[in-house]
Amino acid sequence: MQEDGSAPLPALTRAEAEVVDLYLEAADLLGRVNPARGRHTYGSLRAAQALVVKAAELRDALVRMHERGEHELHTATLERALRVLDGARRTGRVGLPPAAGG
Repeated sequence: MQEDGSAPLPALTRAEAEVVDLYLEAADLLGRVNPARGRHTYGSLRAAQALVVKAAELRDALVRMHERGEHELHTATLERALRVLDGARRTGRVGLPPAAGG
């Protein structure tokens, strides 16, 4: 644990860090598009437009990893990184909100 009480970010390659960052950015945008959570079409439209770009960047990052011979994802390490970077909350906005009254 670090001094502030948070878990330290695990060591990642530059490519792994890029994939994690882009994945979370795409999840943030997808959460903004979520029709069960949004309020205005314009904000959802803007997020959807940005999502297309972010998805292409994520695809390109994964292509670069694959072309460099990085054929496996180290899921345990990447999962830890996602948890440290608040991935559970950020990806949680993609799903349905809790049912009213439940």
